[in-house]
Parts: sequence; structure tokens; C-alpha cells
Amino acid sequence: MKTHNWFLIESEKDYSKALERYEQIKYSEAGTAEYKELKLLIKLISEYEKSTAELPEVDPVELIKIRMEEFGYNPKELALVYGDKGTVSKMLNYKRSLSLNMIRKFSDLLKIPADLLIREYPLNP
Repeated sequence: MKTHNWFLIESEKDYSKALERYEQIKYSEAGTAEYKELKLLIKLISEYEKSTAELPEVDPVELIKIRMEEFGYNPKELALVYGDKGTVSKMLNYKRSLSLNMIRKFSDLLKIPADLLIREYPLNP
């Protein structure tokens, strides 16, 4: 499949095209030209979203869930990045708080500023 030339996203039209392309290549294999294009698109989309929208004022877990949905990730994919499915599940169900390692990894993966993930939030007993 042909890769595209991308520039800064400066309009909703550019943003829509980037999201559409992202959906087409989001499962590209590492090391391929499409994978490199995917990484660039994630960066461009994230920068555009930061400049045009405020992240909602919700607790860190809800924010992670929102960004997972926006990027099309599921808990299993988060576990692949973090390395432990059980811990990710507990965190998503408010049974365990975010660790510093989780904050670093999820901040990078989901393009969430780390300072939004360090906020305190209640856990379920």
C-alpha cells in the first residue's frame, strides 16, 4: 500500500484525512514504511488535538479509557505495553492505582500529559 506525505494538521479536513489513514494502517508491522507513517500520524493527530481541544476534567482512569477509545486500543493492548494484564485490569476497574511506570508508559502511548495521570482518585474496595 502506498504511504502518504504528511504535513502539520491545520484544519478539520486534514484531521479527518489523518484519522481515516490512521484507521487503515493502525495494525502495521514494526519496521515497515506504514509503521513509520503510523507513528508520524499519531504524533500529528495528537499535536492537533492538543491545540484544538482540552482534555476533559476527569480522573486519570477515565482519561485513559477515553484515550483508549479514541486511539482504538483495548485493555489487552495496554497490557502488552505495560507487561501485566492483571495489573492493567485492576487499574481500569479502580482496584489498583496507577504506578509511576504505568503513568510513563500510558502517557507516551495515549498521548496524555503525565501531570494529568498523577492526580489522586478514589479506588473501589
